[in-house]
Amino acid sequence: MKYYIIAGEASGDLHGANLMKALYKEDPSADIRFWGGDLMQNSGGTLVKHYRDLAFMGFVEVLYNLKTILGNIKICKKDIADFQPDVIVFIDYPGFNLRIAKWAKEQGIKTHYYISPQIWAWKESRIAEIKSNVDKMYVILPFEKDFYEKKHHFPVEFVGHPLIDAIHNQPLIDASIFRKENQLNEKPIIAILPGSRKQEITKMLSVMLSVVNDFPDYQFVIAGAPSQEFSFYEDFITHENIKFISNKTYDLLRNAKAALVTSGTATLETALFKVPEVVCYKGSWASYQIAKRIITLKYISLVNLIMDEEVVTELIQDDYTTKRISEELKKILEPNYRATLLHQYDVLEEKLGGIGASEKTAKLIVGDLK
Repeated sequence: MKYYIIAGEASGDLHGANLMKALYKEDPSADIRFWGGDLMQNSGGTLVKHYRDLAFMGFVEVLYNLKTILGNIKICKKDIADFQPDVIVFIDYPGFNLRIAKWAKEQGIKTHYYISPQIWAWKESRIAEIKSNVDKMYVILPFEKDFYEKKHHFPVEFVGHPLIDAIHNQPLIDASIFRKENQLNEKPIIAILPGSRKQEITKMLSVMLSVVNDFPDYQFVIAGAPSQEFSFYEDFITHENIKFISNKTYDLLRNAKAALVTSGTATLETALFKVPEVVCYKGSWASYQIAKRIITLKYISLVNLIMDEEVVTELIQDDYTTKRISEELKKILEPNYRATLLHQYDVLEEKLGGIGASEKTAKLIVGDLK
């Protein structure tokens, strides 16, 4: 059967890759065409467009790049029409994907959504589009099932969180080998996860690294995004205790003592690796002013949203300063605080269900087509 998958950012590329592997197991003759990234490309199929050409961050930035976005939608529709898939699988990325879903439904193509848009955070009105244009929805957060079924009377499948799969499948690497291969010294590691888009990395990274002098006994290791070249990061490496590795975030987290993490999927990944973290976020002034008026959530990190309490500290906008980062980083390095936080991480993992999200989703997709 023919599958068309659309992922528009780094996290979608990860989950898309694992879903593709599961689809190939479930349907060995699968013909997959996709929008995604390097991980999906390494899993097989045919890449149409890389997510690095799709990711625009913030309300103002989206408006500024509207012509490009609309052009990509046109390209996508034509490519789907030429390919004639049995099903389109959308992975998050709602601004783009819901437009394609509406068009696909009109063409009579089956529409499945893996990893729900976060309409429980903002734009809840999108539920009408989803109910009209999405045939099957697979959700990965435990509270999403109640949100869809009890509040909006739309049946969904809770499949568990694919990050558990991704982490479970990550091959172990000896700590000494990891340090040697990446030219790291014996100092304990503070992982720096500044995001994957140039816009957010530029905003986040210099402030994250501004606390280096407060922690001379640690090395700060930047997790380079696979979509960015090393040359982009070079200007940020201004101290002997700042190191850089590329496309090895999971190995880095497995060896880290603590982490500074830009809000997003990485906050949950860090928690599942049992690394104490401080969650950071700063957007453009205009985008932040818009966001705080339309997003009603108590928290921005997935860790806190799932636990429904402030498990990890969030430093947002005006709180995102050198002084506050230093204070919170010192706190999570204290043994007693760490022990409490790691226990809460164990509870978090239980809430997310066990391994097998990708396999469950692939079985449901193939089963529906058959």
